[in-house]
Amino acid sequence: ENNEKMSKSRGNVVNPDDVVETYGADTLRMYEMFMGPLDASIAWSENGLEGSRKFLDRVWRLIVDENNKMRDRITTLNDGKLDKVYHQTVKKVTEDYENLHFNTAISQLMVFINEAYKVDALPYEYIEGFVQLLAPIAPHMGEELWAILGNDGGISYAPWPTYDEAALVEDEVEVVFQVNGKVRAKSNVPRDLGKDELEKAALA
Repeated sequence: ENNEKMSKSRGNVVNPDDVVETYGADTLRMYEMFMGPLDASIAWSENGLEGSRKFLDRVWRLIVDENNKMRDRITTLNDGKLDKVYHQTVKKVTEDYENLHFNTAISQLMVFINEAYKVDALPYEYIEGFVQLLAPIAPHMGEELWAILGNDGGISYAPWPTYDEAALVEDEVEVVFQVNGKVRAKSNVPRDLGKDELEKAALA
C-alpha cells in the first residue's frame, strides 16, 4: 500500500496464503493479471482485490441461481442482442491471451458481463463460451460453472471458442458530406444504404 516497496523490515509483506484464505485463489489470480502489463511495476492494493472479487461474484450471479442451478434466463434461443459483443469478446480475449495482455483481456470480459446484465435472455452458447474465456484467469470458478452448465469432463479439454468476422462488422458507418470540397456535415447511416437513400440523407 501507499506505493511502498514490500520488505520484511517494514512489515508490509503480503502473504499470498492469507490473501487466498480471505478472497480465494481465483480472485488473487485475477487481480494479479488485471494489475497491468506483466513487465510493469504496480502498487499492491486491497481495493483491487475487492474489485476482482466483486466481478467474479457478478459472473456467478449472472449464471447461477439461489439453488446453485443454471439460471432459467440462459436459453438455447438467441435473439441476437449479444451477438456483436460476444464475438468481439472472443476475438479480443483470444488475441490478448496470445500476446500475454491479460489486463486488457479481463477488461473485455467485464464489458461482456455488463452487456449480459442488460438483456433478458442469455444464449447458452455465449455463456458457455464466456466461461471458457474466463477459465484461464479463474480456473476454479471456470470448472464449477462448466459443470453447472451441464458439461461432462474438464473445461480445458473443450475446443476453444471461435468468433464470426461477419458479426464484428459495424451496422452503421460515418458518412462525410462535402460541398465544394468543404465538410458540411457528418452522419451515421446504415452500412447497406443505397445510393438514392444516401443522396436523400445528404439533402435532409
